[in-house]
Amino acid sequence: MKFLLSIMALFMSLFINAQTSAFHNYGNIKMHENASIGFHTDFINDGVLDDNNKGLAGFYSDNEIRTVSGNNRAVFENLEFDAINDIELYSSLGTTGEMSFFNGKIFTPRNKPNVSLDYINHQFYIGEDDSRHVDGYSSVFGTNEFVFPIGDDNRLRPMILPSQTNNNEYSGAYYFYNPNTPPTNFTESFSTSQKQIFISNISNLEFWDLDGASETKITLTWDPKSDINAISNNINLLRVVGWSKTESKWIDLGRTSSSGDLNSGRIMSNSFIPDEYTVITIGSEFAAGELADINLIFTPNGDSENETLTFEGLEQYKNNNLSIFNRWGNVVYETENYKNDWKGKSNGRVTVNKDQDLPDGTYFYLLKLGSDESKSQKGWIYIHR
Repeated sequence: MKFLLSIMALFMSLFINAQTSAFHNYGNIKMHENASIGFHTDFINDGVLDDNNKGLAGFYSDNEIRTVSGNNRAVFENLEFDAINDIELYSSLGTTGEMSFFNGKIFTPRNKPNVSLDYINHQFYIGEDDSRHVDGYSSVFGTNEFVFPIGDDNRLRPMILPSQTNNNEYSGAYYFYNPNTPPTNFTESFSTSQKQIFISNISNLEFWDLDGASETKITLTWDPKSDINAISNNINLLRVVGWSKTESKWIDLGRTSSSGDLNSGRIMSNSFIPDEYTVITIGSEFAAGELADINLIFTPNGDSENETLTFEGLEQYKNNNLSIFNRWGNVVYETENYKNDWKGKSNGRVTVNKDQDLPDGTYFYLLKLGSDESKSQKGWIYIHR
């Protein structure tokens, strides 16, 4: 449905440039209850359209690419988009109410994540699908659960933000790219070979960028093009993983829940702070026993480097149990809820002098990742002082 320009509003310093066919606002627009405005031309906002606007604003085009630009973000209560050849945002556009996708995608410049389609105290939106979504960045401010209507090209690939305790702001985009060779708006690549020890495989087809300073969980989704079977043929082994800005490797962000099958489904992470990670995607953990061929070496010699036996990402596995055996099969160390703090001292019952340094050499470990025996890992440790 297309609306003619019918405005019950106060206009100050409006200008329509006939040469560029643009509606250019230099002043202050105030839209009141039941007001409606239809933009059948490009829109430039260098004035004020703030969060208090009411009514409906629509952006329409049968054949031209419709653009929104200017120095200031324009905010309307309700928005609808019906532009067959898409809409391009060069400045942010916000809604405080409802939004409808009728035709076309909303493109934002991926090299400027601060330019986005913004949901402010979001209510709801309708109409999103593979040909109607935000191709670029979208943001949300509020407390309600929010499904980011984001995708890349003709592919909707949402991520889901759970309800928040406080009014927090998050933004995000989806990339149908191999993280090993991301697009040029990223200054680094995200090598899937650089990862914590418990991470087995990482998607080489897609990733998301989630930004926000407050701790949250996030739900990622997959579809047949995600090729989840290449990551794991068991969805119970899937994890959300993130590229750490400080460590420059993939970190296990955990799994709170997962559902679906190898063709389509979703997975929720544990809590993390998005701004600590450049991008996130779906990975998998090793199946039980698959770490047996990965030997661990640590050097508890007091030089402050590699001083303890460390399983990176172990904090994601609660109620773990670690046992260390010597070459004769005797327990030399055992603890519950291991915290990556063992320095090679014995507490085993067969050892005469407990709390003494164990001699250099090879030891066997058994690490149970919770009460499920199928989650255990085992392998060899070498102590070298």
